[in-house]
Amino acid sequence: MTEKRHRRITSFVPRSGRIPERQERALRAHGATYIIDAEIDDTYVLTERPRLEESFGRQAPLIVEIGAGAGDQIVAHAKQHPENNYLALEVWWPGVASSVSRIVREGVDNVRLLNADAVVALPLLFGQGEKPVEVWTFFPDPWQKARHRKRRLVTPSFAQIVADILPTGGVWRLATDWDDYAWQMRDAIAAVPELVNPHAGQRIDEDDPGDEGIVGGFAPRWEGRITTRFETRGLGENRRIHDLEVYRG
Repeated sequence: MTEKRHRRITSFVPRSGRIPERQERALRAHGATYIIDAEIDDTYVLTERPRLEESFGRQAPLIVEIGAGAGDQIVAHAKQHPENNYLALEVWWPGVASSVSRIVREGVDNVRLLNADAVVALPLLFGQGEKPVEVWTFFPDPWQKARHRKRRLVTPSFAQIVADILPTGGVWRLATDWDDYAWQMRDAIAAVPELVNPHAGQRIDEDDPGDEGIVGGFAPRWEGRITTRFETRGLGENRRIHDLEVYRG
């Protein structure tokens, strides 16, 4: 009897999309410079650790963005902070193409891209050796239908992955425009002893159900987070924006 294989539940659905010619040109001319050459299978699983130091050509504080989309946030921050290295993890190929085009247009050279699933990639990338000083997870897919919520990225198990790859004092920044996901993020973080929320009990929503006996815990808007189209869309639909900022103790 053939053993039945269980499909891995992911926080994303592989999507394709049309890539404008301008971005195609940027990919052809600059993709090899900014996209990390790594062993990645057809389900976006990173199977071998690439040498990040060689990709950047230097050692510097590293910031990792999970789900960088079209690169708006990471490229803007990288331009303002050339002293840092930035790694964007994104499975959406048109987003990778857009990011390469944006990198070239803005003239930054401290951003690299990895077309891989962060859940699998992070422990392999940072289980030993260099660790990022910050991790960002801004506006991840909310998977609003009840039957799909098991696909949400930020769970206690994922929070543990992030805690394991951060150094002491390292920061994890998150934001979402969906109330119930914000509360889930807050509770997932609270389930991991290594993560410290300095804003515990702050900015309490009146309708927060406090399912885990916790309310509030949200941070002021981080001044380094630009307003992207995801936030603009949420505000346009009268949704609240929640920020979280936690530290590795």
